[in-house]
Amino acid sequence: MEKKIATIQDVAAEAGVSTATVSRTLSKPSVVAKATREAVLAAVERTGYRVNTTASNLRRQRTGSVIALIPNLANPFFSQILAGVNSVLQPAGYGLLVTDTQAGPFPEDRMSSYLQSAIADGIILFDGTLSPAPLAMAGRPPVIMACEWMDDSLPSVRTENARGAELAVAHLVEMGHRRIGHVLGPRGNVLSEDRLSGFCKVVQENGLEAREDWIFDGDFSMDAGAAAGEVWMGLEDRPTALFCASDEMAIGFMGAVQHKGFSVPQDVSLVGFDNIEVVGHLTPALTTIRQRRTQVGERAARLLLDMIEAGTLTGPSEVIEVSLIRRDSVARI
Repeated sequence: MEKKIATIQDVAAEAGVSTATVSRTLSKPSVVAKATREAVLAAVERTGYRVNTTASNLRRQRTGSVIALIPNLANPFFSQILAGVNSVLQPAGYGLLVTDTQAGPFPEDRMSSYLQSAIADGIILFDGTLSPAPLAMAGRPPVIMACEWMDDSLPSVRTENARGAELAVAHLVEMGHRRIGHVLGPRGNVLSEDRLSGFCKVVQENGLEAREDWIFDGDFSMDAGAAAGEVWMGLEDRPTALFCASDEMAIGFMGAVQHKGFSVPQDVSLVGFDNIEVVGHLTPALTTIRQRRTQVGERAARLLLDMIEAGTLTGPSEVIEVSLIRRDSVARI
C-alpha cells in the first residue's frame, strides 16, 4: 500500500494549530512563539511533511538560498556559528551556501556576483575586511554582518569584544599579575582593535605599564601564537601573563613554550578569547572569554529572514554578552 504523503493540514492537526500558523512557522520562525515553533517542528518530524521549496520559491520569486561569506573556513571558531545559522534557515526552507573569502584573492567583482539577487535571497557576511563598495549596488539582497562589522550602514550581530578583553585582563590583575602582555589579532581588524582597547583600558585603570615589547603581533592563528611564544622566550624581561586575542593563538603560544620546557601557568599565565571546543581539553585547560557562538548564528539568521520577508535592506543590530570561563591556565602570584 502506497504511503500517504503528509500535507500541511496533517501537520496543523498534529500540532493543534492552524495551517496559517504552520506556514508562518516554516517561512518566518522568528515571529512565532517558541512553544508554538517547537510544537510545529515536532509535528513536521512526526508526520514526515516536506515543504515543496521549489514551488514556494517560484511563487515568491526567491532562490531559497542564503550565502555565508566566511574568512578562513578552517578556523573552528565558525563551526558553532554556522550550526546556529543552519538551525534557523533549514526549518524555514532555506539552504545555506558557504564560501571562504580568504582562500585566495577575493576581488570586488566576485563580491558583486554574490550580491546579485538571482544567486541568493540574503547574505551573512563574516568578513569585515572586504570592500564595502559592492554593497552600494542597486537591487542587491539583504546583507547582515555577523561577528565583524564595517559601519552602522549594515545591521550586525556581534559580541562584546572590548568588554571581553576587559574581563580577561581584570582576571589577570585579580590573580596578582602586574606584568601583562597582549597577543594581537590582525592589525586594522575591528575585533583586534576592540580587544586591544579593552586590554589598554584595564591596564591603564590599574596603573600598569603598557610596554610595546609586551605587545605581540598576531593574526588569530595558532602559527601566530607560536611565533609570539618564540618572541616571549627571547625576551630578557618577560610579562608573567598574556591576554591572547583568540584561543587559537593561545593554543599556539602554549605549545611553543611548553615544548621548550616552560610551564603554563607557573612561568606564564594565559587567557584566550572565543571558548572553542578544544580549549577545555588542553593541559592546562585554557581560561578564556566565552562567545555565545550558536546564539550569534541563530540571531543573524533570524534577523536576515526578517529582512527578506519585509523586503528591506535595513534592520536592527544586536550585541550579545560574553563571559569569563575560569580554568587552569592562570596562576595566582
